[in-house]
Amino acid sequence: MTDSEQKDYLENIRAAQAESSGLAEVLVEALPWIKQSTGKTMVIKYGGAAMVDDKLRSQVMSDIVLMKLIGIKPVIIHGGGKEISEFSERLGLPVSFIDGLRVSPPEVMEIVKMVLLGKVNQELVAQINAHGHLAVGLNGTDGSIIKARQKSEQLGMVGAVTNVDTTLINDLISRDYIPVIASIGIGEDGEAYNINADLAAGEIAAALGAQKVIFLTDVDGLYSDFADKSSLIVRLEYSAARDMMKCASDGMIPKIEAALKALEAGVPRAHILNGTIPHCLLLELFTDEGVGTMITTDDEVLSPEVYKAAALNNLAQKLNLKD
Repeated sequence: MTDSEQKDYLENIRAAQAESSGLAEVLVEALPWIKQSTGKTMVIKYGGAAMVDDKLRSQVMSDIVLMKLIGIKPVIIHGGGKEISEFSERLGLPVSFIDGLRVSPPEVMEIVKMVLLGKVNQELVAQINAHGHLAVGLNGTDGSIIKARQKSEQLGMVGAVTNVDTTLINDLISRDYIPVIASIGIGEDGEAYNINADLAAGEIAAALGAQKVIFLTDVDGLYSDFADKSSLIVRLEYSAARDMMKCASDGMIPKIEAALKALEAGVPRAHILNGTIPHCLLLELFTDEGVGTMITTDDEVLSPEVYKAAALNNLAQKLNLKD
């Protein structure tokens, strides 16, 4: 080996050692968060662009498998909004929303069932099971997991959740499976109802007594001023989140409503994350900084150290935090 080759070799070794050292630091930082999470149930509402992009979807499913392998009990609730809209448009059916809820006359409800049950649910289960026999696909009508009634005549076959039966979900968790649940409910009349996946996730998290409910969406979280991307709110309390309902966008309303429902039922924390950020679940759960918005109960003690994003000093003052 020449002197030049030996020098290059040593430089490559040092670079590899530095990279390994950085990885070790990440693992050390994650350790306390992993210890807090092991054995806990976490409900993940999966949707948005992270669902339709093949690479992102594979990444999210792999991250959920990793969560499972370190002892977390994940439960996935999914919709399929973008694909439902695409299929409806192809068939010349109207696509419209009221307060973030899809107007679902009977003909649109058939598209909802076809996309959620026949396509999205099977694809998600297959991607998880590429890592082993880990996931089971369900929908809210199985075992009457989600009981529902018609929410309004104006919305058509959109359901409001009246009851959640966790028997089947708990049975699967106890058998070491990941339940993957499509957001369709069953009415007392035997009809299937389209349940907003955010609201379904909040209800199921509440019924399971989950440690967390996590909503994957296409934005980084909640903003004090959406036009100002530096105003991302990293952490806020229940009462502040409730106040934000008055000015939230249609798409964000069900997420905030579902988060509040879960917190009211005793779920300690709700998270709103941008599913298009690579490994957003792992970054939010296992790093000090996190990547989205975390909503907590009003009586949880907040620490200034959690505020690491720009423009959060004003928020800290509003929440009466001391330096």
